[in-house]
Amino acid sequence: MIAVGIDVSKGKSTVAVLSGLGELLLSPRDYPHKEDSLNELCTWLHSLNDEVRIALEFTGYYHYSIRDKLIREGFFVSVVNPYLMKKFNDGSVRKGKSDKKDAIKIATYCVEKRNHLKPWNYLGKPYETLKFLSRQYHQMISLKTKQKVQLDNLFDLVMPDVKKVFLLTNRPTSCLALYDFVEKFQSWKVIKDMTYSTFEKRFLSYMKKKGYRPNASKAQRLYNIAQNSLLPREANYCTSLIFKQRIQLAKSTESATVAILKQMQELVKTLPEYELVHSFNGVGDILTPLLIAEIGDIRRFTSGKALNAYAGNDAPPFQSGTYLGTRRHISKRGSPFLRKVGYEVILALKISKPIQDPVYQFILKKQAEGKPKMVANMAGLNKFLRIYFARVMELFAI
Repeated sequence: MIAVGIDVSKGKSTVAVLSGLGELLLSPRDYPHKEDSLNELCTWLHSLNDEVRIALEFTGYYHYSIRDKLIREGFFVSVVNPYLMKKFNDGSVRKGKSDKKDAIKIATYCVEKRNHLKPWNYLGKPYETLKFLSRQYHQMISLKTKQKVQLDNLFDLVMPDVKKVFLLTNRPTSCLALYDFVEKFQSWKVIKDMTYSTFEKRFLSYMKKKGYRPNASKAQRLYNIAQNSLLPREANYCTSLIFKQRIQLAKSTESATVAILKQMQELVKTLPEYELVHSFNGVGDILTPLLIAEIGDIRRFTSGKALNAYAGNDAPPFQSGTYLGTRRHISKRGSPFLRKVGYEVILALKISKPIQDPVYQFILKKQAEGKPKMVANMAGLNKFLRIYFARVMELFAI
C-alpha cells in the first residue's frame, strides 16, 4: 500500500509519499494546481503499480481542483477533518510547522488509519450548488447586518427616530422603503423647512412612484418627528454624499441577497425531499433551501445521531471510574451554519406554537422540567434533526 499525504494551500499542494511500512518514497514536493503538474503526479502514482490511498485536509475550496482531478484518475481519495489532523501525533517536543512537515504528517496518518479512511463521496450537483449558494447567502446576511449598524449610526446623526415610523421585519425587502425615504429627503432639516401640505404631497407621491402604499398617517408622524427633532449634525454636502453611497451599497447588498435566495428556492424545488421538508412546522420558504443546503444528501448519514454530530449538537459522554458527568454541553464540533439554521427553525416553532407538533411539545416538556430556555431549544433541535433524518430517509426508501 502507498500512502500519499497532500497539504493543500492556495495555488499549490505539497505532496509526500510513504510506503505501507512508513518508508519515505517521495520527499515533500510542491505541485502547482495546473493541469500539466497534476498530470505528472498522477502518472507517477500510476507507475507504482500498487494500491494508492490519498489523504488531504478540508481547506475551504482550495482542495476542490486537486481532489476532483485525483478522483477522476481513479485514485482512492479521503478528505480528512483538519481537527483530526491537528490532534493526530501531537506529541512532538519541538514545535514546528511547515507545508513539508504537514504533508508527511498527513501521509503518516494515512498509513496508520488506512483501514478507517472513508473515500470522498460527492453530495451530488444540486446539493453542491445549494451549499455554495448557502455560504454566499450567509455572507450577504453578515454584510447586510454590518451595513445596518453603520446606517443606524448615520440615522442618529441627521434623522434620529426615523426607524420608529417604518415597520422593519425579517423579510428581505423590509428596509427598502426606509432607504428610499432617507435617500429622497436626507435630513429632518429638509422636512422642517416645508409646510405639512407640501411634505405630505411630496411624500405620498414619492412612495407611490416607488411602488409602496401611500400612507397619510405615516406622513403626519414623520413630519411631527422632524419638527421636534434636535440634530447632532446638520445636513450638508458631505453628509448627503455619505448617505447616498451607504444607501446604494445597502440596496445592492439587499438585492444580491434576494437574488441568491430566489435562485436557491428554484433549485431546491428540483429535489425529491423538497415537499416533505417544506411541510415541516417552522420550515418555510426561506429556511427550506437553507436547511437542505446545509444537510445535503441525507443518505450519507447513518443515523439521526450522526446528523446531530455533524451539526455539533451532540453532548459527548464524560465518565471516569465511578464518576459520570451529567452537566454536559453540546460539542459544537460541527457545522455552525446548520446549527444556526436549525436554531432559526426552533425559534419559528416557538413563534407559531403548533400544539400538535412533537418538537414543540418536547421543548415545552423540557421547559416544564426546569431546563434553561437555551438548553430546551437545543434539545428541541436535536429531536427535530432526528425526525428530519427518519422521515427523509423513509422517503428515499420508497
